[in-house]
Amino acid sequence: MPDFDVVLLGATGFTGGLTAHYLAEHGPAGLRWAIAGRNQGRLEEVAAGLDGAAPELLHADVEDPASLAALAARARVVITTVGPYLRYGEPLVRACAEAGTDYVDLTGEPEFVDQMYVRHHRTAVETGARIVHACGFDSIPHDLGALFAVHQLAAEGPVRLRGVVRARGTLSGGTFHSALDQFARARQLREAHRARRELEPRGTRSSRAVPGRPGRDPLLGYWLLPLPTIDPQIVARSGATVAGYGAGFRYSHFAGTKTLRYAAGGAAGLGVLALGAQVGPVRRWLGKRLPQGVGPDEATRAKGWFRVDFVAEGDQRMVHTRVSGGDPGYGETAKMLAESALCLAFDDNPPTAGCVTTAQAMGDALTKRLQAAGIRFEVVS
Repeated sequence: MPDFDVVLLGATGFTGGLTAHYLAEHGPAGLRWAIAGRNQGRLEEVAAGLDGAAPELLHADVEDPASLAALAARARVVITTVGPYLRYGEPLVRACAEAGTDYVDLTGEPEFVDQMYVRHHRTAVETGARIVHACGFDSIPHDLGALFAVHQLAAEGPVRLRGVVRARGTLSGGTFHSALDQFARARQLREAHRARRELEPRGTRSSRAVPGRPGRDPLLGYWLLPLPTIDPQIVARSGATVAGYGAGFRYSHFAGTKTLRYAAGGAAGLGVLALGAQVGPVRRWLGKRLPQGVGPDEATRAKGWFRVDFVAEGDQRMVHTRVSGGDPGYGETAKMLAESALCLAFDDNPPTAGCVTTAQAMGDALTKRLQAAGIRFEVVS
């Protein structure tokens, strides 16, 4: 049996620190856990500031594959908050896939997720490891929210689902830097996606992410702006492999605003950011505006919130559901990440292995955990 139920790599960063606090305060009695990193002094500082169950301290360095292999061999589940994942993530994925150790991260980087499938999915299937990416605000509210919505609809025929995100919170530095990297790598992103599609078996049902059109939502009353995030891809992969999404499944993903002015401003801002990321000096300047490893204070996080509305249509019926919670970029993300690891370690989950989504790997078990932790899944109408 491994020495630890959960090991957290990245606890000395901002989001990693919040995750460590959550595990210390909310982990089950008798949780065997550790925090890992390359700086012993900073690990000791993190451990000294925790209330609740104290972790052990382990040495690991994302640039030292041998240390990551040793880490994976001692854990049932490894959490990593060390990004951008395209730069730092693969050695740990490889170590966990080879050791048969479950893995969760916070990535919202489609290129990284596709590369890991191409390079390590087969090994993980052979060893039984569950490699679960995007276990924070990207993409749990959307993936599990879609699963919740289609279960409420319970359609046998084709299902169309749209998710509409509204939020207030501070963008995390890690997410911002990951987005800059992805905007600058459009060609590599397409190549990684194509390589995955060539290897990935087709699901038992047709399931696709469909780009939505900007406009006003007649039910929700919001102006819709299509969101180019990883979330639609994650939802579509769950739709292809998890029962209950209907005979054919289509998902569209939007940001929702109350006025057309805000929608137009959001589109313009996104376009400027994407263009700026193409120019090295501009990308580096943008990156300095929001450094990694720092974040807002507790009072600021307390004002944050998110809400994702889902409208599912099929079999001549419509269901409106909602997932909502507090600060999306930090507090709730740390909660989702920690609960994902605990779910993999302790819960009765669907039998699966390889690079899988949260709906595939944990599904209703994780939804129940998050509901108990204060994230709301509800039927609106």
